[in-house]
This record gives sequence, C-alpha cells and structure tokens, in this order.
Amino acid sequence: MERAALDQLSKDQLIALLLAQEARIAELERRLGLNSSNSGKPPSSDGLKKPPRTSSLRQPSGKKPGGQTGHPGETLRRTETPDTVIDHYPPACAACGEPLTEAMATGYIARQVFDLPEPQPLVVSEHRAHDCRCPACGTQTRAAFPAWVSAPVQYGKRIGAFVLYLLHYQLLPEQRLATLMADLFGVPLATATIARISQDCAERFQGFAAAVRDHVAAAAVKHMDETGFRIGGKTQWLHIASTALLTFYRVAAKRGSLLANVTGIVVHDHWKPYYTLKGVLHALCNAHHLRELKALVEIEKEDWAHRMQRLLRRACHAVNLAREQGYR
Repeated sequence: MERAALDQLSKDQLIALLLAQEARIAELERRLGLNSSNSGKPPSSDGLKKPPRTSSLRQPSGKKPGGQTGHPGETLRRTETPDTVIDHYPPACAACGEPLTEAMATGYIARQVFDLPEPQPLVVSEHRAHDCRCPACGTQTRAAFPAWVSAPVQYGKRIGAFVLYLLHYQLLPEQRLATLMADLFGVPLATATIARISQDCAERFQGFAAAVRDHVAAAAVKHMDETGFRIGGKTQWLHIASTALLTFYRVAAKRGSLLANVTGIVVHDHWKPYYTLKGVLHALCNAHHLRELKALVEIEKEDWAHRMQRLLRRACHAVNLAREQGYR
C-alpha cells in the first residue's frame, strides 16, 4: 500500500492493517519452518536444506540398545558338516628345523570360513518334445512342452525370480540390475527383457492382487495413504491400503482416486478426500499428529503441544503393552 493511501486510514484501520500483516508474517514464517519432520510434507520436499535429525518422535523405551532378551540373533556358528576341509601341516619343527610330514600329525585345531561358491556358468536344459507313432492306428502324436517353456530360447525361472526380487524388493533400477547380472553371473540381460519379466509376473499375479485388494478393503482396520511420483515422465499417484499383514499398492492418475468398497475403520492423515468414503469410521494417524505437534513446539512455542505429544506417546505405549499381554 502506498504512503498516500496509508495517510487516509483512521487509527483503527491502521491497527487492523498492522494486525493482519503481523498474522500474515507469522503464517509465512510458520510455513518456512515446516519440513518432513514436523508436518505432513514428504521428505522429497526438503530438498538440499533437509534438517539434521536431532530427535525422534518415538518415546524412549527404557531398554538398553542392541538385541533384546529372547531375540534369536544372527551370530555365525560352526557347522559339524563343512563342505570342504583344507588341511595345513607345518613344514618343519619350530625347535630344531627337522622336516615334518602329514604322518607325524598328532592333532589339530580348526577354523571355519563361510563364503559364496565360485561363480558357475549357466546351466542349459534342452526340452525335447518327441513325436510318437501309435502302433494301432498310425497317428503321430507330439508331446507338449511345459507351459512356462514357451520360446525356442529363453531364461529360466530362477533368473526370473532373482530379477523380480532385485527389481521390486531391493528396488534396483533396471540398468543397474542388468549390470549386476552381467558382473556377478555373466548373464547379459537387456533392460527390455527385465521389463518383460516384470510385466509377465504382473499378469500372472492379477488374481492375487485382486484378492489382496478385497481382503484389505474388507478388513476391520486398515491404513490408507498416497504419494506422488513420476512414471514415464508424468506425475502419477501411488495409493496404499494396508493391514498388519497385507499391503495393496495401486497407481492412479488422480490423487483423489480412492480405493472402492472400503468398510470398517480407516486410519489416515486427515486428508479431506478420505472423509468422502461412505460407511466407514475414521481414525487419525498418531505419527502425523506427533509431527504437527512438533511444529507447534518448535515454531509456535506452544507448551500444551509438548504435553499432548507426551500424552499420545504414553497412550500408544499403554496400548502396545496391553497387546503384548494378550488384551484385544
């Protein structure tokens, strides 16, 4: 606003203008202080100014760090049936230098080394569908190939399973996966082949994916969330719906494309479109509450928000403890 316009305002109007500007400045400062650790913003929005993580939203459990009592652990242990035994004999006496032989051995101590086997070339299995002539009528009949042997030359099930594991569980990009297969196993896979293996698997599992979707939608309690990402240079939305045992992933062009036929309780982050779901009860995600309360503590300096954080953590701890003791 220009000076001339300000001169025309009354005292009350100036006060109202100052209060409005103060509120706007406070809101802008609050937004500048928001990041993925104290709001619902995704970590990707932090950019290069990602704040160092100095505190956790989890309440201290009081337990010592490391493996807890009853945890099986992953300690490497000796085996009584080693695959290979390599004997070492001293070449000469340590006292007088006299030569020693295997026949002079009186005992030994052993150490075991666990390692991967030497890389082996691919095993090639040739399937032959034989023709047989019937001695009774003379008709010639050819055997059928197994359903999965569908090309004159192809890769087998183990390579396919390994590719799918690295691609979809370990999340390796196709090009890096192709490099890994060539470097470690001598298997020269093209990225197009990797994509085809993935697409073929997706087609085979369509029935399974539909069953997971239906089970999650009908579950008594399920969690729902969504995030944006790029597919083929275009923004798409990855929607998830999950229970303690199942997670259903779904890609949609629109963020508001929610899972259909949902019943029971839906736990979410208070995003408004979730409230358009019909016939469900809503529960709000505690992790999101804690992040937003953290913003109120750090930016707004609200003391009540700190007390609310403590209350929510204690409530969560009480529920987990009751569940461990068998209460439902």
